[in-house]
Amino acid sequence: MPNMTLAIPADLKEKMDRFKEINWSEVARQAIKERMLLLERMNKMFSRSELTEADVMKYSRQIKKRIWERHKKAI
Repeated sequence: MPNMTLAIPADLKEKMDRFKEINWSEVARQAIKERMLLLERMNKMFSRSELTEADVMKYSRQIKKRIWERHKKAI
C-alpha cells in the first residue's frame, strides 16, 4: 500500500495525541475514501450536463442577488 504524509497544525496534533486509542491513519483513509466516492458520484451526475462554466457563474450571481434581496427586506 502506498504511503502518504500529511501536514497538520500543531494544535490539532496535540488534540489527536489525547486519543492514543484512535487509529488516525484509518480515520484519514476513511475520510479520503468518502470524499473520493462523493467526487465520483458528482462527476457521474454532471457528466451529461450541458451547462457551461459561464452558465454556472451567471446562475450563481442571480441566486446570490435574490438571496441578498430577500435578506435586505428582512432588515
